[in-house]
Amino acid sequence: MVGTSSAGLHGSVLDRLGMLITSGALPAGEVLRIEQLEARFEVSRSVIREAIRVLESMGMVRSRRRVGVTVAARPDWNVFDPQIIGWRLEGDGREEQLRSLGELRRGLEPVAAALAARNATPEQCGALTGAVMEMAVHGRSGDLEAYLAADIRFHRTLLEASGNEMMGALSGVVAAVLAGRTHHELMPAHPEPAAIRWHAEVAQAVQAGDAEAAERAMRDIVEEATRAMLEPG
Repeated sequence: MVGTSSAGLHGSVLDRLGMLITSGALPAGEVLRIEQLEARFEVSRSVIREAIRVLESMGMVRSRRRVGVTVAARPDWNVFDPQIIGWRLEGDGREEQLRSLGELRRGLEPVAAALAARNATPEQCGALTGAVMEMAVHGRSGDLEAYLAADIRFHRTLLEASGNEMMGALSGVVAAVLAGRTHHELMPAHPEPAAIRWHAEVAQAVQAGDAEAAERAMRDIVEEATRAMLEPG
């Protein structure tokens, strides 16, 4: 929480409520009383209402006249929302979330790499190469936060370079996966050299217009990342 500002309080309450819902501590169908939440979190009604408004926009709660605010079932959630992904990675359902995300990446990123080999601009090719160079530097030094920033930039650029706007719109989901791997200590102190080499192979294949090679190398990246997250150590 940032000081005692309303923005900081709102973010703190939102995170706590999000965690309670994703963990099942507040199960689907439970009615949330505004006055009870005020007392529980010791904040004003306006802070609670703002947190509820955001949760409602995510599909996690529903507001109905004469019923109040009700926790929604998981199928109603916007499971692609990076904030929901973050909350689920914080809780007991982490392995289930990681497995789901890994399966999504298997179906998404190799195809995006193949499309990028056909559609990437020279600027996007340069951005991919630059991100790989930064990953190599930060991987050797063990600066995982800087490595993460370069890794996210690589994958975001690749999805955008696919030329498919719906794939590009999922860059936040992939970024949440990569951030979760780092922040939940599922990354080795020094990133796997083979993973960096595969990123370089993707960048080279995209620049060369070799869709098959780009898809193959990206599949290696996703398989290694998923295996490492589900079987750490």
